[in-house]
Amino acid sequence: MKIFLIGFMGAGKTTLGKELSRKMMIPFFDLDHIIEEGENLSIPDIFRKMGEESFRVLEGKYLKEYPFPDTYILSAGGGTPCFFDHMDYMNQIGHTFYLQLSPKSLANRLMNAKDLIRPLIKDKTGDELILFIEEKLKEREKFYLKAHTVLKGENLKAEDISVLLKPLL
Repeated sequence: MKIFLIGFMGAGKTTLGKELSRKMMIPFFDLDHIIEEGENLSIPDIFRKMGEESFRVLEGKYLKEYPFPDTYILSAGGGTPCFFDHMDYMNQIGHTFYLQLSPKSLANRLMNAKDLIRPLIKDKTGDELILFIEEKLKEREKFYLKAHTVLKGENLKAEDISVLLKPLL
């Protein structure tokens, strides 16, 4: 079983993935962390040195070529499903969950995560951040909505997903 958690940055994919991993005793991976380790660069440094297009190519490389075990949970980057054939690939080899939140909820989470540097939003705050999220969601949601399961992200817990997964295991 391969479980993919997708959604906009700040949706809680990594937090929920780690919790689900502990609950179900399935290995957890974060695609951004895999890329950072593989390239020996932080995501912001990759964006700055190589640009977003090169980063998206790297996402596909690690998504498809990393030596994952047979069963795992992966937190995909917010843009991963929206480029090349990544969403179709994840849907073909596993079960995808879209963690859906409102732009305002996402903005609040991102503004409260001050320790994280996210290249696409580094200079945005308040209404500017909400507007950016609304615009990006208009572009991305058509990909996100291809997920096998769409879950409302506010107050979502690992148990909510594990109950849905039991019949699939």
